[in-house]
Amino acid sequence: MEQKRMIELRKRMNKRRPSFRRVESWRYKRVKDSWRKARGIDSQTRKKTKTGVKSPSVGYRGPKKVRGLHPSGYEEVRVHNIDDMKGLNNRKHAIKVSTRLGVKKRISVIDYAQSRGFKVLNLGISQSEMEHLETALESSVTDLEDEELFEDED
Repeated sequence: MEQKRMIELRKRMNKRRPSFRRVESWRYKRVKDSWRKARGIDSQTRKKTKTGVKSPSVGYRGPKKVRGLHPSGYEEVRVHNIDDMKGLNNRKHAIKVSTRLGVKKRISVIDYAQSRGFKVLNLGISQSEMEHLETALESSVTDLEDEELFEDED
């Protein structure tokens, strides 16, 4: 319960956190947007005056208990094969299957993870699409059974 509240707090903090931009990256094409510490002797940003852009500091960090966790509350673990899942706990860890795996190995890793009760974060399709596919498959199976019944009567 506490963890869920902390994740919501982190989400609200992320919305209010400014996007830290490199000083004058909006002015020159040669200066990239990614953050670099201001080091100029007269830099307003380095002096932390009101006119300078916001710079990252400790006060912008998220809550310590949920720092580094996935939004679902699980700790992300990248998996390359079945052996990587041996020492993991399905209540604490969520699986991210490596994108470098081929289809055959990927399917076996996902099946093993789901049989052990792990949450797989990158199945390739969303949970709602998965449910939609399952209902479509169930309805098609019942339709096929109904057609077979009618063929037997004729």
